[in-house]
Amino acid sequence: MKSAQIAMLTLSALVGFSFAGEPATKPASVYPLNTCIMSGETLPTDGTVQIEQIGGREVRFCCKDCVGSFKKDVEANQKKLDAKIVETLKATYPVKNCVVSDEALGGMGEPILYVHRATNQLVEFCCKDCVKQFEKNPGKYLAKIDEAAATQPSK
Repeated sequence: MKSAQIAMLTLSALVGFSFAGEPATKPASVYPLNTCIMSGETLPTDGTVQIEQIGGREVRFCCKDCVGSFKKDVEANQKKLDAKIVETLKATYPVKNCVVSDEALGGMGEPILYVHRATNQLVEFCCKDCVKQFEKNPGKYLAKIDEAAATQPSK
């Protein structure tokens, strides 16, 4: 899927509208991975994907066995999931400045890579203080990322 399509899916999910412009009854879920975090297998598209809410976030699996494996060590597997989301989304991250301070990313050292678990969305910050500020009102800052993604040319 092209980055512009992903951006439009993310934007439509947060705004709550379908692609046809009709109001959605429930925002669409945008899941950033197309593989199971446990097996590495491609997630099924035939409606058999296992979707679980674990630790305040959506996690998708190829089968029930993988759900059980994930739940055996939730903390370690949440970190594994975060790392995979960062790996997947880093190259197409649409913002060049910290969404909180507006400082250039990298201007204060390596950017802080953070996964907002409620949305499984990557957010980059200039410093740890900005992470704390973000957590007070994540919707405000996630909207900046979605707006930037929506204006990027498709690749």
